[in-house]
Amino acid sequence: MKRIAFILLFLVVLAVAGGLGKYFYDQTREDPEVFETEHAYIGNVVKKTVATGAIVPRREVAVKAQVTGVVEELFVEAGQNVAQGQLVARIRVVPDEAALQNAREGVTAARIAADAAEVERARQELLFRDGTIAEQTYLQVKLDAEQAQQQLKAAESALEVIRTGAARGSKTAANLVRSTADGMVLDVPVEKGNSVIQANNFNEGTTIVSVADMSEMVFEGKVDESEVGKLTEGMALELTIGAVDKRTLPATLDFIAPKGINEEGTIKFEIRASVDLPEDIFLRAGYSANADIVLESADSVLLIKEAWLQFAGDTAYVEVETSEQAFERRDVELGLSDGIVVELVAGPDSSAAIKVPH
Repeated sequence: MKRIAFILLFLVVLAVAGGLGKYFYDQTREDPEVFETEHAYIGNVVKKTVATGAIVPRREVAVKAQVTGVVEELFVEAGQNVAQGQLVARIRVVPDEAALQNAREGVTAARIAADAAEVERARQELLFRDGTIAEQTYLQVKLDAEQAQQQLKAAESALEVIRTGAARGSKTAANLVRSTADGMVLDVPVEKGNSVIQANNFNEGTTIVSVADMSEMVFEGKVDESEVGKLTEGMALELTIGAVDKRTLPATLDFIAPKGINEEGTIKFEIRASVDLPEDIFLRAGYSANADIVLESADSVLLIKEAWLQFAGDTAYVEVETSEQAFERRDVELGLSDGIVVELVAGPDSSAAIKVPH
């Protein structure tokens, strides 16, 4: 009986050991590695560069103040269309005290001179009627009196301009700000009550409104120096605008800057392109945009994915299947690439099964 129990125990131990051995063997055994294969195919490849930038009006005009003072009233707001010559603001002139005092003194001096000239004219007229003086002498005195009156009027007009910004009886006034172009008001950076400075030789003056023609928009962006040599004016661009979903707009490159700008150690060149604006889209100034610029293209050529390539030094190659899961190296000559697919100039044809590396 004991012998039978011992045999049974031995068989159980042997079965458990066998099971554990098979389990650990299965865990350590590696399945043979299987590689997928693909084929080269005929297609098109396009090499592009992307320029980041913004949509802006081709012509934007800043309407400046022509007198120093305080904004008394604004007649327009952003988004409103205006015509050239339209009144956009009125400024209450705050005259310079020194200039105002000089103008007042000029009027006083001119009035004294005019009064004296008029007295002399009246005296000479009496003498002329009595025949005491010649007519030529009287006419000269009369001319002097008339000139003195004109100088008085000029001095008074100058005083009025300093006080109010416009001469008395004038149809134009410097304190009335008018648009200098047709278009849409983009910005009104001042408010009623703000102080403004007139434009002069030493100061560009305060901008009252910015006006632009929104029917003619351009893309302004920058490209890297490594790619600017491949650009030419007249090239086609495709604009992707963040605010315009699922739609690209065509544009034509019409300007490449002759001088680069150093940005964080990289030289960038500014470009500008005219936007072909559809009637059903309104672009606002300042929209961010990306421009896809086609640098090179190749149509109906043999292509492979760059992920299939392997390298030995500077030599590119692929592995071609000769029998099931057996591969051999084939060197290749590459052409145009867009970063995902590359043109296969020389190497295996479309019938070859190319190994896809893991």
